[in-house]
Amino acid sequence: MLYFDLFSGASGDMMLGALIDLGLPLDALRGALGSLALEYGDIGAERVSRAGVSATKFHLHDKRPAAADAPHRHYHLKGIANAIRRSALTAESQDRAIALFERLAAAEAAIHQTPIEKVHLHEVGALDSIIDIVGAVYGFEYFGVDDIVSSPLNVGSGTVHCAHGDFPVPAPATARLLSGAPIYADGSSELVTPTGALLVTAYARAFGPIPPMRLDAIAYGAGERDPAGRPNVLRILKGERVDGGSAERVVKIECEIDDMNPQFFGPLMDSLLAAGALDVFYTPVQMKKNRPGTLVTVVAPPGIRSALAESTTIGLRYEEMSRTCLERAVETVSTPYGDVRFKIARRDGRELNAAPEFDDCARLAAEHGVPIKTIQAAAIKSRDAS
Repeated sequence: MLYFDLFSGASGDMMLGALIDLGLPLDALRGALGSLALEYGDIGAERVSRAGVSATKFHLHDKRPAAADAPHRHYHLKGIANAIRRSALTAESQDRAIALFERLAAAEAAIHQTPIEKVHLHEVGALDSIIDIVGAVYGFEYFGVDDIVSSPLNVGSGTVHCAHGDFPVPAPATARLLSGAPIYADGSSELVTPTGALLVTAYARAFGPIPPMRLDAIAYGAGERDPAGRPNVLRILKGERVDGGSAERVVKIECEIDDMNPQFFGPLMDSLLAAGALDVFYTPVQMKKNRPGTLVTVVAPPGIRSALAESTTIGLRYEEMSRTCLERAVETVSTPYGDVRFKIARRDGRELNAAPEFDDCARLAAEHGVPIKTIQAAAIKSRDAS
């Protein structure tokens, strides 16, 4: 599992710095970002000190021509989505990254009362934000950890200059993205950026103190400033839950629908999962006036409830609840047909279940013209032999 310790807030470059500090290879990240085919130059990382704490600082080296408008160049949602679709990211990561930008656009649209297709993504559409968000999506997929908990977010205080003027901290987009997440103010400047708020609320499945865990690694991502008195770093703790039964908080959102084209239920599930929902399922129900309908149930991290609870139905129900999960991890094995990921479930370090990723097996089966069971058997044999 991963734990986000956000005592000094969160930003996109701090998150990327922490992921690199945790072991994300810079060359692999450079390759993933380069596949976006956006002109930006290069990326780098260096060791820095923040109030005496050694951390990794992620850098974007913008080598575009020094034209008058180069520092202010922004990309619109459609252009960002097109760049992501032509990248080398996996289909799952492409969907996740695009869903994140759509959520940003929806926040801006709601603030400015503008149709989402006409939103001009100011701070969040800047090149460095695109690099931070896509890089983080690639990084989280690289580690393959979906059990993520976060501390409450320290948003800081004071004012921040945005494209439309000076606003109190947290800035309007940041505040909207943090809806449902626990926050507090300790500091005299902006500590959480829109990009940081987006990434934390998208990936954290629960908020609270550090769960009981067996600590394996500690990583620090540095922010740009180096104020005295508090290390300006984002800390990630990596390890395994020690009891396998620690409860995490989730929100369940439900509504009944009886007037939607059934063909839309498939895309609806895909978009909800891409936006960060933990589970989506449908149940046939009998509604008023004896109409057959569908109960839509979504389970999600509490921090993204408002982003998921947008519907044409008259009302939505939601409630927060606790759930317990086994320790989960992803391993990759090599077979004669290609690499296959394994989903591993453990309790107190003891393996209870291991299953090859079906999508990997289906893809390799189609590529080689063999039954899916052949790929599954090859993957199990390879793992048993390792």
